[in-house]
Amino acid sequence: MLRITLAAIALLILAVIVSACSPLRIVNGLTTTDTYSATVNIEYGPDARNKLDVYQPKLPPQSAQVGFPVVVFFFGGSWVSGDRASYRFVAEALAAKGILVIVADYRLYPQVRYPDFLNDCALAVAWVQREGSRFGGDTKRLYLMGHSSGAYNAAMLTLDPRWLTAAGVKPSAVAGWIGLAGPYDFFPMTNKQAQPVFNHPDYPTGSQPIDYVTKAAPRTFLGVPATDDVVNPERNTKQLAEKLRAVGVPVTLKVYTGASHASLIGAFAWPLRRIAPVLDDVAQFVLDEGAASSASSTLPTITH
Repeated sequence: MLRITLAAIALLILAVIVSACSPLRIVNGLTTTDTYSATVNIEYGPDARNKLDVYQPKLPPQSAQVGFPVVVFFFGGSWVSGDRASYRFVAEALAAKGILVIVADYRLYPQVRYPDFLNDCALAVAWVQREGSRFGGDTKRLYLMGHSSGAYNAAMLTLDPRWLTAAGVKPSAVAGWIGLAGPYDFFPMTNKQAQPVFNHPDYPTGSQPIDYVTKAAPRTFLGVPATDDVVNPERNTKQLAEKLRAVGVPVTLKVYTGASHASLIGAFAWPLRRIAPVLDDVAQFVLDEGAASSASSTLPTITH
């Protein structure tokens, strides 16, 4: 009976995620609050959207002297929708692994277009670098993470030094980044919802993460579904992994055969974790930074 109930819940949640109906409210309703302490509605900038939430693990850090590794998460939504509260389940999943998690809102279209939301994300990272230690974070182990358009934001902040530098953060402060089903080379745009964000068809120059690959990039985790009808995994994720590896950057590339574009992030929620082991993979990448930092830049692609 329990097995049937869990399966039914999982299918219901998946339907909600895929349909984009009331984003992930059911997922968050099933997410425990016992694994973290939350500090919410913190202002990091002047706009009403410039707010973030901090999720501090209740378990002690692996090393009390240095604190928790820190992940700043940027949600997806084609730069036109989304809010930080909807992704509490992602923060809880990582906090339960011993990671300090910050989920930040940023301005969306039509309030802004490219590149204003990148400036917001950079301000959020600057706040985390200044204040993260107050919540037990080790800001020397700072990771940027995003899903879909949020992965684009994380990639641009990590690979293109303009944004963090303008916010007063040295690009070298980022120890690594995690991109899940992200767009990194997507002109000409086919997503009509997102086209005005990048002034289609008059695309701004210098706006594609793929163009900023250098050997200075930090270690990278790229996760992608084997089949994605939203963001082409071959052109985006796999091409980016190849370019990073070619210049000597350690890259972990994982392809998840059972996941879709939406369920790849949904798999962080406990009823959906059988879809793909992406939570465990991301947590291992963050927590095992010492071992991974010496890994070869020619790590194989791993398919689940």
